[in-house]
Amino acid sequence: MSANLKYLSLGILVFQTTSLVLTMRYSRTLKEEGPRYLSSTAVVVAELLKIMACILLVYKESKCSLRALNRVLHDEILNKPMETLKLAIPSGIYTLQNNLLYVALSNLDAATYQVTYQLKILTTALFSVSMLSKKLGVYQWLSLVILMTGVAFVQWPSDSQLDSKELSAGSQFVGLMAVLTACFSSGFAGVYFEKILKETKQSVWIRNIQLGFFGSIFGLMGVYIYDGELVSKNGFFQGYNRLTWIVVVLQALGGLVIAAVIKYADNILKGFATSLSIILSTLISYFWLQDFVPTSHSGSCL
Repeated sequence: MSANLKYLSLGILVFQTTSLVLTMRYSRTLKEEGPRYLSSTAVVVAELLKIMACILLVYKESKCSLRALNRVLHDEILNKPMETLKLAIPSGIYTLQNNLLYVALSNLDAATYQVTYQLKILTTALFSVSMLSKKLGVYQWLSLVILMTGVAFVQWPSDSQLDSKELSAGSQFVGLMAVLTACFSSGFAGVYFEKILKETKQSVWIRNIQLGFFGSIFGLMGVYIYDGELVSKNGFFQGYNRLTWIVVVLQALGGLVIAAVIKYADNILKGFATSLSIILSTLISYFWLQDFVPTSHSGSCL
């Protein structure tokens, strides 16, 4: 049973990662009449959906008892304000990261984004060494150097990129900066969250509720600061369509899938699933979205 759950969670991770990157890229470059949906509002809606899903999971763990659910939420969240406040830091960083993801995929093709975003493995390793006192072996450091080299080759300019500029919407430099910032924020927030999980005995679902609560607050602040005028003019859900809701649901699903993978699988299989997702994203980006032109550099890395 546990083996089935392991491979099921990994399969869902491949589907979620690939689908999210491709649908988000498509939704941000699709030309339609009327205003485009605001990425800041999409982040908030995704956080709210994640909270609802986690509450349902806690409800199930409480044997479908509303009284037990209320007691768990009260004891683990309201009665532990300092523990809850600890999640404000990674939550704010995750909110920034989710917004950067939209910026990156508005300016980079899905394949380039997927490969470059793997630099988060390097930042996670560095933060793990500094914050969790983990020790990496020679082969692990060598693997990180190879990863950096591969990402550098993907970003290396080639003559064919001059012909493919018409296929790429937006600024590649802006997209690259967004991905690099997301890599550092992802590395720090992930290690910080791991440290909190290891220091306490609260369930992953409770922690996700706490993350979603602060994420919603930070997200609403972002909506007010950056898109307040547009929201007051065209509404909070301006530009939303079926594709937008698919993107939002997939983004909300991401946090739950990662939690399931951590519970039922291991990091080696998780890395294999991520690699498979990169290959699928590259193929679909080339054949379906037609916004990725392979070069000798990117081909050798992929």
